Amino acid sequence: MSSALPANGRSAAPGAADDRPGAGRSKFHSAEFFGHQPAENSALPNPEPLLENLTRCVIEILAGARDLEQISRWVTDDVYRHLLKRVVLSARARQATGRPAARPSFSIGSTSFCLPRDGVVEAVVVVRGRARTRAVAIRLEGMDSRWRATAINVL
Repeated sequence: MSSALPANGRSAAPGAADDRPGAGRSKFHSAEFFGHQPAENSALPNPEPLLENLTRCVIEILAGARDLEQISRWVTDDVYRHLLKRVVLSARARQATGRPAARPSFSIGSTSFCLPRDGVVEAVVVVRGRARTRAVAIRLEGMDSRWRATAINVL
């Protein structure tokens, strides 16, 4: 009966550490290396145009005049899922009342934002429509040298 030995000829006890150079050790964690990399304010563009454009797109998406996929590049997966739920609810409400999807008539009012820490912008954009005025709260975070929305709430 022969015993099976590893290629190096040494038997390893269960749970024993491998003593080969570099074995079991990694210089980096794959999530840290391949995941989204945070960016500093100095490496990012002015957030104001993106805030206004995202606001315009979100209002049009909820009205059914624009596809949600058009802003998928600028939002995180959580924001996308949240907006998708809102789109479904808006479509059901339009269907229940018999209103067709139409491009809304509105204007972008004031935009207020602050920088709570490096690479983060929190903003409120006022939207004035015919019937009412709304506020859109947006949080942008710098990821991979560009801004991405990590939270969008239409109030």
